[in-house]
Order: sequence, then C-alpha cells, then structure tokens
Amino acid sequence: MDWQAFWLSIKLSSMTVVILIPLAMFAAKFFAYHDFKAKPWLEALVMVPLVLPPTVVGYYLLVGLGSQSLVGQWLATYLGTSLVFNFSGLVLASVLINIPFALQPIQRAFEAIPMDVRDAALCCGMSPWARLYKIELPMVWPGVLTAIVLCFSHVLGEFGVVLMLGGNIAGETKTLSIAIYDSVQAFDLAAAGSMSLFLLVFAVSVLALTSHLSRRMVAANGQ
Repeated sequence: MDWQAFWLSIKLSSMTVVILIPLAMFAAKFFAYHDFKAKPWLEALVMVPLVLPPTVVGYYLLVGLGSQSLVGQWLATYLGTSLVFNFSGLVLASVLINIPFALQPIQRAFEAIPMDVRDAALCCGMSPWARLYKIELPMVWPGVLTAIVLCFSHVLGEFGVVLMLGGNIAGETKTLSIAIYDSVQAFDLAAAGSMSLFLLVFAVSVLALTSHLSRRMVAANGQ
C-alpha cells in the first residue's frame, strides 16, 4: 500500500466534499424551486462530466489553466503560482467534475419536499434561512448524505482528470489510483492488487452504510 498516495487521496476527497457540498445545496435548491427557459441548458451544462470521458475534461482543464492560457498567465504573473501539476489544481478539477454527483441527489431531495409543507412555512412567516435550517435541511439530509458519499468515493478513485492535470508527482499529485497505475506499469501486481482491493472494499462499505443511514433518516422523518 502506498500510504502517501492514500492519505493524499483522502485529503483531496475531503477538501472536495467540504467545498462542493455547500455550493451544491444552494444550487440544488435553486434548480428545484425555479423554472425558467434556460434551465434545461444550465442543467445539461452541469451534468456534462457525467457523459464526457474524464480525460477529455482533464484535457480542457489543462488547456484552460496551463501556462499558455489567460488564466495560467494571470496566476503566474500576479500570484506566482499555477494550477497545473499541483494539489490546488486537483482540488479545483475535482470540484468541477463532481458537480453532478453532488447536485443530483440533493436536487431530488428538495423536489421531494411537499408543496404544502413549504406553503405552511411561508404562512407562518418564517424567513428563508429559518425555512432552510428548520424545515428543509432535516428533510433533505438523505440526499445530502448520498451526495457526500458519492463525491468522496468518486474523487478517491478518480484517474483520468488527476493524470491529465496533476501528472504523477509523489506527495503532490500522486493519488491512490495513480499509484495503482504505476504499480501495474512496473509489473508489481501484488501492490496493485492490494490497493485495488482496498478501494473495492471501501466503495462497497460506504455505499452499504449510506443506504442504511438513508433508510433510517427517511424512517425518522416519516417520509
């Protein structure tokens, strides 16, 4: 087991979840409660990472953030840094590519809240923040939990975007999936097998735990 790669993967997954889930909650609520002409196009835009190969997304990020791009030149000139081949770039890429995995379950949870519940809260004069914390959040928690687990697990096993944008720098961008690829390239199948088995067991465990917790939350909310 490449523990350095393992802890880097855990760090990348955790930071992606912390940044993405709050943003996804506000976006999901907006999409769930509003209908407008451009909504199908906006929803299609945020769902693009679901259908595009990760290497394609990684290629566009590499071109858009590289040293020859406007963003890359601005970062190098004014901040003296780059988002290519470093951990910060991986975090940004992970947030972008995991938007649909966070948005979909939370949006469906908001859409499942009965209209009469929302109308009752409005009639009681509750502010938008009070409705969010006292009424909506307790009802959408199963969707939020599902989004957290999906994003964390997806980032933990992400390969294409990490390789394209981050490369293979030990301690900086070499995640567990890249370590597995390296082991296979070096014909160290024992190491590749142990790391792959760990990811498989982890994925099955978290999905089973999430399913169990979601059912308990739904039962507790009386849905």
